[in-house]
Amino acid sequence: MSYENIIITKEEGTITITLNRPDKLNALDVNILKELVMAIDEAREDDESKVMIITGAGRGFCSGADLMSKARGTDTKLPGINRPYRLEPFILFGAVMKRLRSFHKPILTAVNGIASGGGLSLACLGDIRIGSEEARFSAIFVKRGLVADCGASYLLPRIVGTQNALELMWTGDIINAKEAERIGLISRVVPADKLMSAVTEVALKIAKGPSTAIELMKRMVYEGLEANSFPLSLAYEGWAQEMCYLTEDVQEGINSFMEKRPPHFTGK
Repeated sequence: MSYENIIITKEEGTITITLNRPDKLNALDVNILKELVMAIDEAREDDESKVMIITGAGRGFCSGADLMSKARGTDTKLPGINRPYRLEPFILFGAVMKRLRSFHKPILTAVNGIASGGGLSLACLGDIRIGSEEARFSAIFVKRGLVADCGASYLLPRIVGTQNALELMWTGDIINAKEAERIGLISRVVPADKLMSAVTEVALKIAKGPSTAIELMKRMVYEGLEANSFPLSLAYEGWAQEMCYLTEDVQEGINSFMEKRPPHFTGK
């Protein structure tokens, strides 16, 4: 499938989605949102792609909604009954964010520049988030008279804690990569010219692992956070371990240990 607003690249079990509107700091309009929905669905069904990477072309990761397009939402000058066509962007934002949240494979976000508004939420949907020294982050919504959306009110408290999340959302301040690392918004900061190599290195390491176990661990962690129950997490671990024992990768892991060699997992 060909795309106009995103670039898809695949390498050794990884798939990279690059937002490609650099002149707009990769702002999200209806067209790019539609393409993201299709690309995420494609990656979900691609058994060869074990890990997804999301990044942006040019100076920005994603500056959020394109305020110069219909992605800005409802035209308040129109009576409510005449507004339905303007709901499309909101539906598409939700479609993208929900797809990423429920994506069963690991997601890494490589934040190369500004990640603001919906772009901040997009960055937060990475299971592992790595930023370049030029990365910047802002829950800009409040400066537009809006509440945080695209899942920010759900994601931020779980990533940086309630206090930091509310400060980000109430002030709309832009924070740099070092501050983002300090509060846990990203796992590390790397030089700008090393960002993609650093992210790809992690992605390739994960992609070479036992994919069933890796996907089950992702599910375990997120469902455990929602359930907030140690006994339930233990029970889930027991079920997941049984699922792993049905795979060929477990036998390979045991054989490689006995033979004193690195394992070669196939995802089967």
